[in-house]
Amino acid sequence: MNHELSKLIVSKAWEAYDASKVIMSIDDISANVSTNFVFRVTFEDGDIIIAKLSSFGKYEYFKEDHRIIHSLSNNLLYPYENVLAKSLLKNNRVYIYRHRQSGNEAWVVFYNPTRILERLPRRLEEDHIRQFAQQAAKFHKACSRAAKVLPKSSKTMRTDINSLLDRLTADESRYGTRSHADQLRYHCDKYLKGRAKYGAATFETIPVFIDWNIGNFSVTKDMELYSRWDYDWFRMSTRMMDFYFFSRVVSNAGDRTVFSYLITTMMEDRFIVFLQEYHKHNPLTVNEIGFLKEAYRFFILNYVIKDGKHFFHEQYANKLQQEAYDIYLPSVDRDFDANVLLDALNLKP
Repeated sequence: MNHELSKLIVSKAWEAYDASKVIMSIDDISANVSTNFVFRVTFEDGDIIIAKLSSFGKYEYFKEDHRIIHSLSNNLLYPYENVLAKSLLKNNRVYIYRHRQSGNEAWVVFYNPTRILERLPRRLEEDHIRQFAQQAAKFHKACSRAAKVLPKSSKTMRTDINSLLDRLTADESRYGTRSHADQLRYHCDKYLKGRAKYGAATFETIPVFIDWNIGNFSVTKDMELYSRWDYDWFRMSTRMMDFYFFSRVVSNAGDRTVFSYLITTMMEDRFIVFLQEYHKHNPLTVNEIGFLKEAYRFFILNYVIKDGKHFFHEQYANKLQQEAYDIYLPSVDRDFDANVLLDALNLKP
């Protein structure tokens, strides 16, 4: 969907929300990695809101996710009560505009602007890593408490993997060669077996944001989590879905403009420091640590392969999908060793 059409849809979405408040400008503030658009909408009276437009996935999932996120934002307790941006409501429900015309479909949600304080440095020092781990552990605890009163989610990791398998059965050519299709079936099977092995069905389900990077959250001067934005990969799932991206935040490479999804960040000493500190504040189990590689495998299969061409801009999608076949998937069982992490945490298999 092109830029001008997206702005027009945002304008129509606002008109359907409150035509009495006149828009002065709509400015694109997107990160330009995904196919989603984020706009700053400025009104004639100087007020500002943020609009997110998406055409990725299903409308029902988009609506469900944003209603869960809004409920979470209202049920997180101090000190996280203002971490998430508040969606605008209409008739006491999250307002979502659905555009359907000439074969194009997109959805718009509006937020109050997120307040931003300090950003972490592009490469963290050990003290930063420990403080970030403490905040991650405490935020997960807060999300766990809130999860008990959130709306139910219809999306699960199992349904996503089964969806990929169904697509392979229907038309494996969309994933390249027969060799690629066989590789994907092999790793889907490995994921499902690993899920059973580690008892993932018994893990607590909490809200997770998955895509943690230094550019989508801010902290106070005391390194406490202050605000989080970018909810593209939000889901209700195990907390272990967040840990691969935690490993990228604390990695030796740090935050990078050109990125890849290598599993090896979870084997770095810096990630072990993070895990040890997290474990002090929110203990991890043997099975959760073992499941880390399956959470990574799921991320590659679902977000890079299954949905990559819909979510990432074409240049990123092509690069990441080729790397998935050549590097990421072959590395899962070769380059990750849960025993190293278990030893560091003094957990016995």
